[in-house]
Amino acid sequence: MSEPDVLAGVHPDIAHLSWLVGRWRGIGEGAIAGAPGFRYEEVVEFASDGRPFLEYRSVSWMVDEDDQRLRPSHTESGYWRAGPNNGVEVTICNYHGIAEIWLGKVTVTSLENARITGAKLEVHASNFVHTPGAPRIESGKRIYGLVAGELLMAFDMAVAGAAEESHVWIRLQSA
Repeated sequence: MSEPDVLAGVHPDIAHLSWLVGRWRGIGEGAIAGAPGFRYEEVVEFASDGRPFLEYRSVSWMVDEDDQRLRPSHTESGYWRAGPNNGVEVTICNYHGIAEIWLGKVTVTSLENARITGAKLEVHASNFVHTPGAPRIESGKRIYGLVAGELLMAFDMAVAGAAEESHVWIRLQSA
């Protein structure tokens, strides 16, 4: 397994996000209230062109029990930038017609040779803007972690009056 290049080209303002840079791939699980659970494959890319933000893109597919792709599932993209005190400000848009604003903070848990080798990032939804036909998401939390060279992610959300609950969780490897 190769490790992502997390220092080259990253603006100093987003050094606390450098551990995200790269292409990540994994198989995860998910649930939607009242429906059977599901398995999915996701490819996530965080890229830097040297300016003080990361470009973000995520594409996923539903998979069978043998991890073979069945059909496209979800796509979203956006930008991640620095906030004060290791803060993070995130904008994400998806094909459902939802624009999302997330705010949070990075906690670095491990450094080796001035390189982040362990971290946790937790962001909470600040605002959702919906087109008229979009599903109504009311709140959400995303947690990302760098553990033993892998990117872990969990996304909890509340939809249309329901309580916030786990939606997807995944372990991604550098691709």
